[in-house]
Amino acid sequence: MAREPRSEGAGGGRRRTPAGRGSTGGRAAWGSISRDDIVDAALRVVERDDLDGLTIRGLSADLGVAPMSLYRHVRDKDDLLDEVAERLLADVWIPEAPEDDWRAWTAEAAERLRALLVGQPAVLRAYLRHPVVSPSALDRMARMLGVLERAGFDRAAAERAYAAVQTYTIGFGALEASREGWDPSGTGVDPVAQRLAAYTTPRQFAAGLAYLLDGIEAYERPGRSA
Repeated sequence: MAREPRSEGAGGGRRRTPAGRGSTGGRAAWGSISRDDIVDAALRVVERDDLDGLTIRGLSADLGVAPMSLYRHVRDKDDLLDEVAERLLADVWIPEAPEDDWRAWTAEAAERLRALLVGQPAVLRAYLRHPVVSPSALDRMARMLGVLERAGFDRAAAERAYAAVQTYTIGFGALEASREGWDPSGTGVDPVAQRLAAYTTPRQFAAGLAYLLDGIEAYERPGRSA
């Protein structure tokens, strides 16, 4: 299955041209690179679908500096992945649906995250490694909780609903990404099992999310049936 098209200009207006290289041996002048320069270089690697090539040594070569120079700005590869995930999430997460339609807004927010996770392995790796608490991720969480509370959910119910949608989205995205290119034909597996195992598509995600939102509305909103 083909990957979701990526949004254009990941990193938006925050992209910067990497610092100029020095005149000796192609090395940049001491102190001329910044954390932003390193993240920009990492984004270029990610956009080439070369996550395995995202290494401190490789980035230092791209930037024309010694590897130790990068450690003045980033702790390690995980720190760098978190920053890459933040840049990419910031560009695409905000839904266009009106916030007074909590189901439409929540569904679009979930779909945007799913598409990002499937299309950008670096972001998926960050989300699977630990809870992502970058500024954009926290803003997204706060906005979703606000949408749910204005729709009539109390705070505890809104948090449970957010957690349910978030875990479903990340889990589905991880499964969809892992099944990319999988062809069930000729496997000798029962046809029904094959068909169900192939239900890792955007359409199936939307269907499952609708079931989940139905349950959230039935069990969490005030006035629900006992």
